[in-house]
Amino acid sequence: MNRYATTGIRLILREAGYFFRNALGSIFSREFLTVLVPLLALWELLPRLGVVPGTLVPPLSTVSATFWELLTRGRLLMHIGHSMGKFFLGLGIAIVTAIPVGVLMGWNLAIRKRVLPLFQLLSPVPPPAWVPVTIILFGIGLPMQTFLIFLGAFYPILFNTYQAIKDTEPRYLASARVFGASELTLILHVYIWHALGSIIMSVKTGVAMGLVMLVIAEMYGGRSGLGYMLVEAKDFFQIPVMVVCMAVLGVIGWFLIEVLKFLELKLSVWKIGR
Repeated sequence: MNRYATTGIRLILREAGYFFRNALGSIFSREFLTVLVPLLALWELLPRLGVVPGTLVPPLSTVSATFWELLTRGRLLMHIGHSMGKFFLGLGIAIVTAIPVGVLMGWNLAIRKRVLPLFQLLSPVPPPAWVPVTIILFGIGLPMQTFLIFLGAFYPILFNTYQAIKDTEPRYLASARVFGASELTLILHVYIWHALGSIIMSVKTGVAMGLVMLVIAEMYGGRSGLGYMLVEAKDFFQIPVMVVCMAVLGVIGWFLIEVLKFLELKLSVWKIGR
């Protein structure tokens, strides 16, 4: 192994260490553990003591055993894999469409006047309300699920990007123009970099909304994924499986948002400490 490969591996390991230290630091802090540990203890004890019905609120140990069983049999990993494939497809399409459109709307008044009213009319429609129309248009399957995930993530990313670009500090633009910067240079090196923190924040919101629509899409159409697994467990009154699905979705959302926070920390270094 050459020197450059060794340096690259060390860099990756170092950055991974920083990421997990930052991501897990708040969870395993002394302050949060003083809240988390008692809550987990109550979760285990209250059903065991009959304070709450164990059939409706399964103890933590039962949920943990169910999680381990689903994991070792491979069923849980299969459904997670199917869900994440659909999710990243829908989220990716939302990112590559919403960010450029948001940048153009924030940069150019003429484009904004022609396009923004359309999105302002469509965005108040709750994404779940699109489910019946989407089923009619796309049927039940991957296109329908991808579109619903895209729809959930698109508007938060679009409007936050647009507002961040629109609010770019005029002094930065004036300074760049003094040195002869073209409009393309302004977009690529002033507008976008100034708005980068807000754009990443918008993707965080898009992740949350995309996960909501992922579950809804898999509940209404599909034979795999965490949403399907959740509704199937509901039909058979398998509450521990339902809790496992909810917990896994929560962990996935937390992890993705932590990744975005780490990217923001690395890319928007000039905003640290503000």
